[in-house]
Amino acid sequence: MNVVVYGATGNSGSAIVKELLARGHKVTAVARKVASLKAEQGLTTKVDDLSNVDAIAAVIKDADAVVSAYAPPMEDTDAILGVTEREIAAVKKAGAGRLLVVGGAGLLEVAPGVTLIKSGFLPKEYLPIATSHEKALAVLRKSDINWTYLSPAAYFVPGERTGKFRLGTKELVSDAKKESKISFADYAIALVDEIEKPAHERGSFSVGY
Repeated sequence: MNVVVYGATGNSGSAIVKELLARGHKVTAVARKVASLKAEQGLTTKVDDLSNVDAIAAVIKDADAVVSAYAPPMEDTDAILGVTEREIAAVKKAGAGRLLVVGGAGLLEVAPGVTLIKSGFLPKEYLPIATSHEKALAVLRKSDINWTYLSPAAYFVPGERTGKFRLGTKELVSDAKKESKISFADYAIALVDEIEKPAHERGSFSVGY
């Protein structure tokens, strides 16, 4: 498949690019700066900042799937809303297959009807980005494109690729010790699995150990 990954130099984006290439897909890795991306078979790099619908559409015109691993600046977390709107418009303009978004954990439920944001357990400094992710998901839900939103566990961290994790729907996935964690590498497996075998089209799901 031809897959475009925006935010390809970030923690989740780089893991997703690696997973896609390992499975033999053709990847266009996109970021504002691509000098850190090494040349590999199947990999093309492009520079873009997600500021212009026409520019995005030109990058993704031949894509079977588009992955957005965009991370907004912490001083302006709502920037993700405009980015999401432009991505939706570009997918429609280019006729790209799907848009898959690396989401946030704050909007997941820790109890029936109680999200991590509403629970009071989320540290105050993470509330802005968590709330912005929740609003971005609402933008996706109102769109008419084929989208999928994958929320990581509460702790989204570096770690080994184990291939052992669990999927959820709208709940925060936690282990027997009530710890909610997923590595970038294992998250990438779950996302690429979804690209290869769609199970959550026009919907959201979660992953954790």
